[in-house]
Amino acid sequence: GVTECAPVVACNVPMACRIGSVGQLAPGMQGRLQTIEGLEPGTGLLEVRGPNVFSGYWQMPEKTAEELRPDGWFITGDLGRVDADGYVQIVGRAKDLVITGGFNVYPIEIEMVLDEQSGVLESAVIGLPHPDFGEAVFAVLVAPKGVTLDVAVVLAGLRDRLARFKQPKAAVVLDALPRNAMGKVQKAELRKTYAAWFAAKENS
Repeated sequence: GVTECAPVVACNVPMACRIGSVGQLAPGMQGRLQTIEGLEPGTGLLEVRGPNVFSGYWQMPEKTAEELRPDGWFITGDLGRVDADGYVQIVGRAKDLVITGGFNVYPIEIEMVLDEQSGVLESAVIGLPHPDFGEAVFAVLVAPKGVTLDVAVVLAGLRDRLARFKQPKAAVVLDALPRNAMGKVQKAELRKTYAAWFAAKENS
């Protein structure tokens, strides 16, 4: 679902669900993937067009021009893949993609593994400036009330499940993740809060 598309874009239907995907595009919807340099083959920025797509943001012409192409294609901001049968898989948000040491890292992949670790209620993975790697993978963890998380133990649990470059170089524990009125995690706020983390560690 996407608010700007009123709001259905794709869906899995009974008896034809494909686990790991958000389903096929809804009737009347068109979709395409725009190539972004550095992304793995078959992955791109998802754009959609159809009769349910909005005509623009109210009294926000600059934002409209940024996210809606003149011919009606809406830039969802999602990175995705589409298989031979038309099933769409979302692998992350373009603005959340972490590029560390020349490698692309999709936060959602790491978050899924982190959330399976003992004592982790939820997580958010972001990229932070790093003097050697350009960006470094950083994890923000939340534990259930009354549970004390050992960050080193949590990160150690990822060693055999994720490639080395995907493993967070550091993590912190918060009482809750910052969210907006829609309940979405505010990763931009987290990036701002911890922007100097690795620079500070280097200088300390």
